[in-house]
Amino acid sequence: MSVGPPGDGDEALSRVAALVRDIPDFPEPGVVFRDITPVLADSDAFTVVAVALAALVGEADVVVGVEARGFLLGSAVALTAGTGVVPVRKAGKLPRVAASRTYDLEYGTATLELPADTVGPGTGAFVVDDVLATGGTAAASCELVESVGAEVLGFAAMIELVALGGRERLGPFPVHALLSY
Repeated sequence: MSVGPPGDGDEALSRVAALVRDIPDFPEPGVVFRDITPVLADSDAFTVVAVALAALVGEADVVVGVEARGFLLGSAVALTAGTGVVPVRKAGKLPRVAASRTYDLEYGTATLELPADTVGPGTGAFVVDDVLATGGTAAASCELVESVGAEVLGFAAMIELVALGGRERLGPFPVHALLSY
């Protein structure tokens, strides 16, 4: 594990990293799940994450939080950055849908949806999720935002699983991670 921005020796992010739990064989054998629940439960650690991610938002009009832990992080980031927040949801969870994207996961497929009347042409969006792994969810979320004419100004995750190569799937989008494993 290495600590990413805002600095390799950052004591506060090192404390955040120490709170992340590894859960082996979840959701299936061979997968190590990075559980951020202890980070969210610790007000100081959660604040460190929200402030560090909010510093990356720039001129975005909205933060787009990806289901489900990305909702929690995205909301805190948006509040800290002074923007609105928009959820990207799993299929069937929204009453009105602007667009949807189906994509491949390591262990199946999934569909994400963007709520109607939230982002559109001229909207600058910054996408936030908890973990960047293979990049499927991140890429689908960014493509979903672009499909309605909004501009993705960047993507950030609390954790990046570097060996899974997700960053490469995000092509032209600026990608940030606070912690790298």
